[in-house]
Amino acid sequence: MPEPKTDPLLAALHLASPALPVGGFAYSQGLEQAVEDRWVTCMDDAHVWIRDVLLLNLARQELPLWLVCHRASMAQDWALLRTTNDALLALRETAEFRLESIQMGHSMAKLFAQWPGGAALAQAMQAGLTGDLTASRGAIQWVYVAAHAALSAVSGVEETMALTAYLWSWVENQVVAAVKIVPLGQIDGQTLLHRLKGSISQAIQLALDTPDQDIGSGALGLAIASCRHESQYSRLFRS
Repeated sequence: MPEPKTDPLLAALHLASPALPVGGFAYSQGLEQAVEDRWVTCMDDAHVWIRDVLLLNLARQELPLWLVCHRASMAQDWALLRTTNDALLALRETAEFRLESIQMGHSMAKLFAQWPGGAALAQAMQAGLTGDLTASRGAIQWVYVAAHAALSAVSGVEETMALTAYLWSWVENQVVAAVKIVPLGQIDGQTLLHRLKGSISQAIQLALDTPDQDIGSGALGLAIASCRHESQYSRLFRS
């Protein structure tokens, strides 16, 4: 009997691990302001908020672009990866969302050197960005979405498994933030995770079904919450 191929699964679990030093625990992505404004006051409210950000924002913009980055990395299309990375940064609606993307992307890129396949990714990107592209745009400023997708691709993790790992990490961070600031109990947190599993599958399917010309989201409430959070008097999270 052939041995099971565990390397991609282990890589996906590693990329989803809260021990990965990218700083995701420091961000609530607007949830803290939603609690401050009493939009989220209980477990059911937290479920609606996290589910709606997932399905109405991430699934329609961030996740389809994650897929573009993953596929570009698989095809070694470094120019497309660079262009999509820059588009993701430009689409950050507020200053704190932009800083979050840059900080987490920088932290993820620092792992490339000691990650299997990661060093080759960094070298390939450098080699692929020579000439006019490098001269006009300079060194790449990684954002987290693109860095995660690229590292997943060079680790041999197929897109659905890798995107599931990415979303599980995101949902888990949101639930942990809700447990701290709503506040909720640990059992409520586990209940939330169970309730959101179906939304993760739905978000992945939405992303897979979204053609390039339809990628985009207008999450005005989320952007307003983030803007207000930038001047919130007392806070636990950086976004």
